[in-house]
Amino acid sequence: MWKKFRADRTAPLFYDQLARMRQMRQLRKSGRAYRWVLKDVSVEVEPGGTLGLIGINGSGKTTLLKIISGTTYQSAGRCEVVGRLGALLSVTSGIHPDLTGRENVFLYGAVLGMRRKLSRQRFDQIVEFAGLEDAIDRQVKFFSMGMQMRLGFSIAAFLEPDILLVDEVLSVGDANFQQKCLRRIEEIVRDGTTLIYVSHDLVSVEATCRQSLWLADATVQAAGPTRQVTALYRKSVEQDASVATSNDGVVRMLKSRITGPDGGQVLSLEDAEIQLTLNSPEAVEADFYVGVSLGTAFPMFITKHHGLFPSGDFELRCRLHNIPLPKGRYSVWTAMTSFGKWAQTPLLPWKPAVSFEAFGPDVLEPPDGVMVAAPLHVGTTWNVE
Repeated sequence: MWKKFRADRTAPLFYDQLARMRQMRQLRKSGRAYRWVLKDVSVEVEPGGTLGLIGINGSGKTTLLKIISGTTYQSAGRCEVVGRLGALLSVTSGIHPDLTGRENVFLYGAVLGMRRKLSRQRFDQIVEFAGLEDAIDRQVKFFSMGMQMRLGFSIAAFLEPDILLVDEVLSVGDANFQQKCLRRIEEIVRDGTTLIYVSHDLVSVEATCRQSLWLADATVQAAGPTRQVTALYRKSVEQDASVATSNDGVVRMLKSRITGPDGGQVLSLEDAEIQLTLNSPEAVEADFYVGVSLGTAFPMFITKHHGLFPSGDFELRCRLHNIPLPKGRYSVWTAMTSFGKWAQTPLLPWKPAVSFEAFGPDVLEPPDGVMVAAPLHVGTTWNVE
């Protein structure tokens, strides 16, 4: 599929309009009067399958869902959808603010083409799942954003569509409701519903979807098993973060490496040593942070050292004891902060320093619908009596 939109308009100022008219003449000649948001994107999901869409904002994920749901159309190509479709494309998707929660349940069911009798049978389950027993007869415009999201998801998930589209709305709910949503998604997928799920939360995508698609610059960058695709995406995020912050900060990082036992590979449940060479314009008392992540800026754990760091080039070593990392690729992130005249400016911004492969047991698959926030490996001993 291909999708294009008209190029963005400039501010309505006289000189800007003259410049825009000249640009439009050039654009018509060169054929660049449109911007492409999807270019040669192919998606196929079998009945009962699960597909995650990941990528940065503006990569085309929501546009793709809107094409599938029929709220907009592709500029070229073909889109075929077979079955009753339930879409949660925004927090208030399918919800009318002037109607009560009760009325919205029946309205949404009618839009999906369901009989009123079936909507009535599912009504109590929807209200209980959303936790809105005391507010269901209130107009939705008086609901909080979280309450609207809970109602919208509950209606879409319990009216049993053949295809369910979910676009980055679970982040509005609290942690308990997110877990309930993941469990419900697993239930309807087991019953044969097809799921297409968009989220920036890679952990929830890995917990929910067997296949994933990574979109960037309007094209497909990677497609396949979810863990493989998210690993490539995390690596890209890490590289972008490294480039964006490479010249920031007062203290400069000159060299970085990480080694396992005896200078070899990093092994699970063994010690690892991080060696950093830095340069500081002056001696400073500061806090130095080291964290390990799956590639993104959110570490699984951090450690801190407070001390006096010399001016000029110096070497900093940090030994991590018995690192609980399963097999996979990880990144070491570092930061350096101080006080006094450096209080408002980080000496070294939070940025990736070095990436490494850890060797050890494979990541354990959690039960269906369970998110593992940090896939750490902990040695255990079992005993059944």
